[in-house]
Amino acid sequence: MALAAGTSVAHSAQMANHDSPQTDATTLEVASDTAQMILRQAELFASGLLRISSLTQIVILVVLLLVAEGARRVLTPKLEAWVRTREGMPKWQLRWLVVVRNRLRGIVFVLLAWGALAIMQEMFRFPSRYYLIAIAANLATAWLIVAFATRLIKNNALRRIVNWAAWIWITLRLLQLDDDTQVVLDSARIGMGDSSISLWQILQGAALLAVLVMGARFITRTTAERLQTNEDMSPSMRVLAIKVIQVVFYGAAIFIGLGTVGIDLTGLAVLSGAIGVGLGFGLQKVVSNLVSGVIILLDKSIKPGDVISLGDTFGWIQTLGARYASVVTRDGKEYLIPNEDLITGQVVNWSHSNEFVRLDIHFGTAYNDDPHLVRKVAIEAAQGVDRVLSHRPPVCHVVGFGDSSVDYILRFWIKDPTGGLTNIRGNVFLALWDAFREHGISIPFPQREVTMLPAAQHDADQPPA
Repeated sequence: MALAAGTSVAHSAQMANHDSPQTDATTLEVASDTAQMILRQAELFASGLLRISSLTQIVILVVLLLVAEGARRVLTPKLEAWVRTREGMPKWQLRWLVVVRNRLRGIVFVLLAWGALAIMQEMFRFPSRYYLIAIAANLATAWLIVAFATRLIKNNALRRIVNWAAWIWITLRLLQLDDDTQVVLDSARIGMGDSSISLWQILQGAALLAVLVMGARFITRTTAERLQTNEDMSPSMRVLAIKVIQVVFYGAAIFIGLGTVGIDLTGLAVLSGAIGVGLGFGLQKVVSNLVSGVIILLDKSIKPGDVISLGDTFGWIQTLGARYASVVTRDGKEYLIPNEDLITGQVVNWSHSNEFVRLDIHFGTAYNDDPHLVRKVAIEAAQGVDRVLSHRPPVCHVVGFGDSSVDYILRFWIKDPTGGLTNIRGNVFLALWDAFREHGISIPFPQREVTMLPAAQHDADQPPA
């Protein structure tokens, strides 16, 4: 009966696309008949529960549930104590043990229900004697499988939605009410211009879209992890490839899901074009940042891990997003710089072609000190500092003769600018200080001498009035 009703409703749903009063009346009539049939089946099922055999099965199920609860209270502390003794266990195993602990009552009930069903089948020949126990065992098993399977979904909200949807569908399936439910949902239609869409199609589309999106998410994550470990590709090309894959797979999932339900995508294309024109004027900066991000990824001028300076901001690129670049400074601050600023502004990339960075230090010594010795001591002091490269040795030059000192410049190379520039300069200055004290080299500073003249000489020097 349910199959016949489903066939007739499917036929009427197709004809309902032609918006006419006759087809609407037919659809409402089929929906009313199906609802009445479901109510009659529910009344028959409720009246069957009052039989002695049904009441006996209900009592058995209640007893099994109480025994399962008692077993849970006994087994839970033992399982927790056993887990505490397992040191070094991987986290994923601990997570699954936590799931098992939370589902102990259901696991024990499933085992007891199937055991009781086997005993009842041996004792009685008629299925009506153990019909409710069979339904309860199947439902509990299906719910338990769904609970374990949905643990693979990390998003809590999505996991709950999938849980409830799977439980409802399995319950209807086991109770043989899925066809009747489909007929009722298919009869509820929403008009969309010359066509219409049923509630059943909406649910099908939502389920298919969720599956496709989850599949696209899994594929993009797996591909992204593999691309991140590919040393043959530059970091910017990895980011660009990952973003292209995400756009392709997520876009394909959405279009396939909508097309499968029967939504006309041509109308959406016209609508999206009109919306795009309006958004283009209002979101010029956003679009500019998006295009700038693609340009940065293509020309490889800036990539994750590069050390850059932009204005007063100095740090390394943490991530390149669609709208901004994340720059982390030495003090832990994270600046979100729009991609447009990286294209239009002057950016100093300390590690664009290679990681080597040359730093300069200016200092001066007294005129009494030998400049040849000063240069030698300064180079040796810089070579003894960590992070200063030895295969690119430091150099020291005289750059001028000042008012009170001979001026020098000390140049040295490092290859890890992400480790900071101020700290390495400070370490080199301290090394120079210690080396100059050891060799008796003095660092002059401006001084002024004031000569006090006697009063008589002061008066004699004054011009006559």
